[in-house]
Amino acid sequence: MVERHDPAQAAGDGVLSSPAAVRQALAAQGYLAEPDLSAACFLASRLTRPLLCEGPPGVGKTSLAAALAALTGGPLIRLQCYDGLDSTHALYDWDFAAQILHIRTIEAQAKALGRPIGARELADELHDRRFLLARPVLQALESSTERGRAVLLIDEIDRADDEFDALLLEVLSEWSVTVPEFGTITAAIPPLVILTSNRTRELHDALRRRCLYHWFAQPDADQEERILAQRVPESAARLRAAVVAEAGRLRAAGPAKPPGTAETIDWLRALSALGVEELHQPAARAALSAVLKDADDVARFGGDDRA
Repeated sequence: MVERHDPAQAAGDGVLSSPAAVRQALAAQGYLAEPDLSAACFLASRLTRPLLCEGPPGVGKTSLAAALAALTGGPLIRLQCYDGLDSTHALYDWDFAAQILHIRTIEAQAKALGRPIGARELADELHDRRFLLARPVLQALESSTERGRAVLLIDEIDRADDEFDALLLEVLSEWSVTVPEFGTITAAIPPLVILTSNRTRELHDALRRRCLYHWFAQPDADQEERILAQRVPESAARLRAAVVAEAGRLRAAGPAKPPGTAETIDWLRALSALGVEELHQPAARAALSAVLKDADDVARFGGDDRA
């Protein structure tokens, strides 16, 4: 049996000692979190509960995991979800090539010694831990130590099949993965788990009940301007304000792909790189590729003089 440790004892978790400390530490990493999000991150760490982050694309869900990993001092392990994702890509798999080579070695040794190979002995040899390939979920369970707590990012879980939700239940309930041929592998220190969803499908209620929850809304203009100042500090304040205002106008016009804060950051960086000082300048149109990601949107807004 694996001895379980209090995750709060892991190195780096001192900065997660309170919601206020979390908010301050995230800000030092360039991530501006509202008090309710800071509280959710604190509780996810203290209660060892996954944090389910839902909201539109580009509002900071994925980047939260990277910022938290910088705080805990552990690795950021990312599982990008997609249709058809299964346990062999998410949890574990067996190294069949190495197993075949091992079988041949055992057969050669048995032949040289003149003794038969027992089926039980062969099965035990083939299902040794050295042949088990850890995929992102198992990597995260084994990577959290007292020197640094791993952060597991399960990104865009809504893109995976419904069946994948069930695969996660054991992991998120017991912090363990059961390998039928080997046994159960349990984390000594549970990782900090961040799940993100753009709500393209509804997640199972059983999975939701195991998680803390935070809804990521598009930040208001003041908050978005503060984010831009934090992420692109070399930009001029007047240009930041203009980008935020123009991004808000684009969203209100109902484009096919509304720009998130991630796109406004990219847009501001692109404008700064081009040396643009006034957003209405014709040169600003060259940076629209950073904010408009749909052909119809480009045709609709690309020729607007205000862009």
